[in-house]
Amino acid sequence: MCCGFCSFVYHMSCKSDFTIPTTKMIILLVDSTAACYYSPFWCLDGLSEEDVRTVMARSVCAKSAFELWGHGRTHSELRTSLLKYPSENMTPFMQRDSTYRINVYTFNKTLEFADRIKRIDAMEYLPFEGTVSLKSPQHIFCLLEDYGTDPNNIPEHPSYVYFGRWIADGQRELIRSHSVKNRHFIGNTSMDAGLSFIMANHAKVKENDLVFDPFVGTGSLLVACSHFGAYVCGTDIDYNTIHGKGKACRSSRKNQKWRGPDENIRANLRQYGTQRSYLDVMVSDASKPVWRDTVLFDAIITDPPYGIRESTRRTGSHKDITKPPDDFCGESHVPVSMAYHLSDIFTDLLNFSAHHLVKGGRLVYWLPVYRPEYCEEMIPLHPSLRMISNCEQTLSSHTSRRLITMEKIKEPEESDALAHLSDPRFSPYQGHNAFREKYFSGLNKKLGKDDSMDKVNGEGQEG
Repeated sequence: MCCGFCSFVYHMSCKSDFTIPTTKMIILLVDSTAACYYSPFWCLDGLSEEDVRTVMARSVCAKSAFELWGHGRTHSELRTSLLKYPSENMTPFMQRDSTYRINVYTFNKTLEFADRIKRIDAMEYLPFEGTVSLKSPQHIFCLLEDYGTDPNNIPEHPSYVYFGRWIADGQRELIRSHSVKNRHFIGNTSMDAGLSFIMANHAKVKENDLVFDPFVGTGSLLVACSHFGAYVCGTDIDYNTIHGKGKACRSSRKNQKWRGPDENIRANLRQYGTQRSYLDVMVSDASKPVWRDTVLFDAIITDPPYGIRESTRRTGSHKDITKPPDDFCGESHVPVSMAYHLSDIFTDLLNFSAHHLVKGGRLVYWLPVYRPEYCEEMIPLHPSLRMISNCEQTLSSHTSRRLITMEKIKEPEESDALAHLSDPRFSPYQGHNAFREKYFSGLNKKLGKDDSMDKVNGEGQEG
């Protein structure tokens, strides 16, 4: 065990595919390296106490962080470890004129109150000289027991035990305070608050960054980024969504048929006190960028439409709708809404990011996948962008979406003009509504299977 400062973090869940990458992204913001382990309790070496507080000030995945004083596979090993811990590191927090409290946390098991008291009483070998204060202690110490990750096979004794001094709690409260349920302006596909903060952390969004969302919708991702002090802007092809006009969505308030007079993205930021970070949003087609050809953004964070609850469309030209005058020599153009294939959406997104991100800037976006056909070769690549992480969120037994994080490593060259697949044979997004068709085909198969089972059960009952 290291005699220097060593901390460990208690996560709400070690099974989440986002937990490890998200915590690593936040740690990178403090320019340190740390060892993380696949467990609800992670040991972090090389971080100062101030670094740990910085990490916890951003994390919505972690519950608490502690200074590690001792650990072991059993309580006997824990005692041996604690007695070896340098007394000069303990003494400042055990003075006679101080107050303290000891908490007992367990992962994957609930202890009776009497069992918790027994465990606290068993820590009497530690030289606490202060006064116990349950309501407002100066120092909080925690005994943590890990009972594994299988809820159907909980062991009688913990697989590992830790003891340490509490440093800081994570920002789980942000998920509640920024809940979409209480937000002023929402839509059918408004991003969950927790996932929005996870995406902001994957992009390493920090104060004074410039963040852009090319499919901004109701601006849930901008809300999360503005919380960390970034300036935010976005575009969307839907005029009514950008301006908060028209009929209210299915997710809006009860009995509300039309948008209110102040339902817009700016109002959302005002609701959370971050209006100063709002630059602007505008109606624009992501397939036809309006920006000058230069680096502009520190991060691009977005959730493109998949064609399930929101249509995938772009602007185009229908030259046959109107016939120009006979003496007209130019080319006629009548703008219309056209299909926007998912393959084109992701190609355009990567190309745009390669040209408009600063070097070291990050692109974070969701990629929908049909799970029976998924392989890593389906993820679009670009020579100017390096893959950082690929996390899965399961949507159903046959579909999921993957949170893709990429970082710009160089300026694009003429030969780097287009994004591409690592293997051209894997092209799951060709054709309009390609993912939509697979999504509903899988759903129909499931419903058909359920109907067949119902018929079988019904025939059995009649017999």
